[in-house]
Amino acid sequence: MAFDAQHDLVLQALKGRERDLGPRPSAGVTSPWKTWSLARDGDNYAWALLDLKGTSANVLTDAVLEELDALLETLEQNRPAALIIRSAKAGGFIAGADVSQFVGASDPAEIEARMTRAHQITDRLEALTIPTVAVVHGYCLGGGLEIALACSHRIAVEGSTFGFPEIQLGLHPGLGGTVRLTRLIDPLQAMQMMLTGRTQPAKKAKALGLVDAVVPERHVRAAIKAAVDGRLPHAKTSFRARVTESGPARAVVARQMRAEADKQAPHAHYPAPYALIELWEKHGGDPKAMKTAEIVSFAHLMTTETAQNLIRVFFLREKLKGLAGKPPEGAQEIRHVHVIGAGAMGGDIAAWCAWQGVRVTLGDVKPEPIAGAIRRAAELYAKVGHGDPLKVRDALDRLIPDLKSEGIAHADLVIEAAPENLDLKHKIYAATEPKMKPGAILASNTSSIPLQKLRDGLKRPERLVGLHFFNPVSRMQLVEVIRHDRLDPQVEAFARGFTGLIDRLPAPARSEPGFIVNRALTPYLQEALIMLDEGVAKETLDKAAEEFGMPMGPIELTDTVGLDIALDVSQMLKRDLNLPGPDAPDWLKQKVADRKLGRKTGEGLYVWKAGHPVKAKGATAPDPDMADRMILPMINTCVALLREGVAEDADVIDAAMIFGSGFAPFRGGPLHYARARGVAEIRARLAELEAKYGERFKPDAGWDAL
Repeated sequence: MAFDAQHDLVLQALKGRERDLGPRPSAGVTSPWKTWSLARDGDNYAWALLDLKGTSANVLTDAVLEELDALLETLEQNRPAALIIRSAKAGGFIAGADVSQFVGASDPAEIEARMTRAHQITDRLEALTIPTVAVVHGYCLGGGLEIALACSHRIAVEGSTFGFPEIQLGLHPGLGGTVRLTRLIDPLQAMQMMLTGRTQPAKKAKALGLVDAVVPERHVRAAIKAAVDGRLPHAKTSFRARVTESGPARAVVARQMRAEADKQAPHAHYPAPYALIELWEKHGGDPKAMKTAEIVSFAHLMTTETAQNLIRVFFLREKLKGLAGKPPEGAQEIRHVHVIGAGAMGGDIAAWCAWQGVRVTLGDVKPEPIAGAIRRAAELYAKVGHGDPLKVRDALDRLIPDLKSEGIAHADLVIEAAPENLDLKHKIYAATEPKMKPGAILASNTSSIPLQKLRDGLKRPERLVGLHFFNPVSRMQLVEVIRHDRLDPQVEAFARGFTGLIDRLPAPARSEPGFIVNRALTPYLQEALIMLDEGVAKETLDKAAEEFGMPMGPIELTDTVGLDIALDVSQMLKRDLNLPGPDAPDWLKQKVADRKLGRKTGEGLYVWKAGHPVKAKGATAPDPDMADRMILPMINTCVALLREGVAEDADVIDAAMIFGSGFAPFRGGPLHYARARGVAEIRARLAELEAKYGERFKPDAGWDAL
């Protein structure tokens, strides 16, 4: 490699991003590596540029690390004045490790060997006796952040984000990150960052001491020079950092951390937070011992069922992202969305679309719901905007109140989010369709009504598609994209592409009552209400589901969804699908009649205060039947959905239930759980429950093909 060649690798790799960094390539100069390029500039700075070919994002693979090791050896033999590490990907620095390398991992010793080798490479980077500067734009996550932490300086380009999301995969950092982060910044803030998996925007990262400077791209060169010249001092060690160098102090803090972790992630289901806390508590004062222990702990976690299932969930998410695809060639871009109905769902759909950069008009028959939706949007933007007033202002500018529904005529997509009343929706469509411009798409946010019923009376039924969002829209990633037999395939593709545009995950489904999530969730909720009618305490029922791994018990979930919606959906499904089992209890119908609808009215099955249900303490422990009585009918319905072709892919059903209903992620999805537990065992258990409690537990015929 000709180190004295004048070139600018980054400028070439990131055309159009106004980058003017690093050396310029000389004609005929080639890199000896497939993933890294290396060159020197006139200041004798070495520029290492990572560009993993054939991918949109850089990830750490064994090959990337081995080539980094060879690159470092080259630099040790011919030392530059400084090493600058950058990414050639427009999206960001490094998105973390290549998770696919660990799918099916079952031998901790093999993982330990691989991680020990990886540690040797990052330690070699850290040991360089020259200034090393990681310049980060976009995302810097997981293993990418661990590479940056091994450098002596970190410079963040405005808009970049930093984080350790490993906890979401049932892991903790494994490339020295637990050691370097807790020694670089306040250890309590470092632990919180790793335990939550939350990303930090550049300014917050600077305040934490994680990065040394946050600059616009045009000032990166100056910041690099300041770092190399020693004019970018690191943040001073905090008082808490000095205190927690003491083992007894760490023990006290660790107890508090475990108590907080247990509220969100029980140890039996999610061991990673507790492994991380133990790692820091035992070895936080000894970096060498902590690195060794980190490798052992990481390797053990990687081979657990929890981590393997959460890695599966990661790929389920990627699969749904792939289903979003792009709108078909020649289709118009989504520039304008009009939402009909400013209630809880419609208002929040409009707010989310506007936050994602789409111009939105929001209509309703009264001004009060629109005003409430705008207020909720402002509150949401304040939370997700990370204190950036310009982002909040721009999003609010895109969200336009439209009492006269003038936006319909200009919209590329009209989303109807009216209450679940077929006659009402037909009236809305009759008034809306004539106003829509040619080529526009009409979508319904219906949660359960088949599109075959909704399309009656439409002049262009082929342009009606279902887009079923979940509540709360800003947190629930799933959108069921519902097709019917007269839907234009291009419209369906367009609808999937729209979900990707607004950063949601599409779950394609055929239009049948309840679609995927509500169809499968209803027997789970119904069985809980049946047991409640039998005299089981609601707190006990919620505890049974939570012990299985559900993030929220069925009684609390019914209140959260709304008793009126739960009742309407269950009655509709029972009627349209001729489902066995008792009708909804009279006391539930009376609560709905009395407008005691759950969280939204302050009282339902629970009394709600400050957004939380008031639960009695000391509830009776669940008996062994309870979880199976609720969970197995849900899984049985998922089997039926696959057999009937409502969803054609078992992975889509698993993903829909995880991202749409919160089905215990560490179990990998209901159908995956069924296979792991054993199809024969679950079938026999359903037959046993059928004999004991009735026909509603009868095993579906689809178990034969699972």
